[in-house]
Amino acid sequence: MSTKAERNLCVLFADVSGSTRLYEKLGDKEALHAVERCLNRMTRATEQFKGRVVKTIGDEVMAVFDTAEAGMDAACSMQQRVDDLPPVSGIKLAIRIGFHFGPAIEDARDVFGDTVNTAARMAGLAKAGQIITTGETVAALPTLLQQSTREIDALSVKGKAEDVRVCEVLWQESDDLTMKSGNVAPAPVAARLTVRHGGEEKVLDASHGAFSLGRDAASDIMIADRRASRTHARIERRRDKFVLIDQSTNGTYVTFDGEAEFALKREEVILRGRGRISFGHAFDADSEAVEFRVG
Repeated sequence: MSTKAERNLCVLFADVSGSTRLYEKLGDKEALHAVERCLNRMTRATEQFKGRVVKTIGDEVMAVFDTAEAGMDAACSMQQRVDDLPPVSGIKLAIRIGFHFGPAIEDARDVFGDTVNTAARMAGLAKAGQIITTGETVAALPTLLQQSTREIDALSVKGKAEDVRVCEVLWQESDDLTMKSGNVAPAPVAARLTVRHGGEEKVLDASHGAFSLGRDAASDIMIADRRASRTHARIERRRDKFVLIDQSTNGTYVTFDGEAEFALKREEVILRGRGRISFGHAFDADSEAVEFRVG
C-alpha cells in the first residue's frame, strides 16, 4: 500500500543534449558508454547535495531536493562535471537542465504534480550547457544565489492564470557571466521574425501572431517533405519573443548560426538571431528547410 504525501520539493530534469547524434556518429556501444558517463556524473552531483534520483529514462535523470538552493547547486555541479569530460571521438558532451521548486506529491518512490510538469517544461526550454528555472524558484533562493540568475522570458503555461517567468542560471564562473548576473533584465525586444521558404519571405510581427508549418495545404508555410507531419510545427509570438513549437511525429530540427543542430520532440524553443529549421530529420543536402531571422 502506497503512502501519498504533499510537500515542497525542488524537482530537476537533466538530459544529454544531442544523444541521437551521438548514436548516429559513434555507434550504439560507444554512445551508450558516453551517455552512461554523463548519467553517473549527474547522479553523483545529486547525491553531493543530498538529493535523490527518482528515475533515469534513457539519457534523462529526474531528481528531487528538499530546497531550491540544493537543486540549483546540484544543477551547477552537473554542468561542471559533464563539461569537464573530454570529447568523445571529437564530440563534446553536454547536458541541459530544468528545475522548479513547489508543492509535489510523493507516492512511494515517485513524484507527481504541477511542479513536476513545470520542471519538465523548463528542461524542454534549455539548450545544451544551459540551466533553466522559474522566477518563482529564484525567489526561493538565497539572495547571493539569485544574483547568479537572469530573467530571459515569460511564457504562458496551460492551467496557469499568469505567465511563468523563465530564468537562466549562470553557472560558469567567468568575468562575462559575473557581469551579466548583476543585470537581471529581460532580453531585448525582438520586433519581427522573417522566415524564408522556397524563395518566399513571410514576416511575423504584432499584426500576425502565428505561423503554422506542415504538409497540410492549409498551413501558412506548406512543407512538401514526406517526413514532415501534416501539422508539424507552429511559430508564435509571445510578447517580445518568437517561439517554435514542435507538434510532429518525427521532430523538428533547429540550427542557430554557428551552433550545432538539435532536435525538438514535442518541445519548444525561443528563436533568436538567424538560423534554419528542417522537418522530420536532420538537415542534409536534400532537406527542405525554412530559414529565419529575428529582429
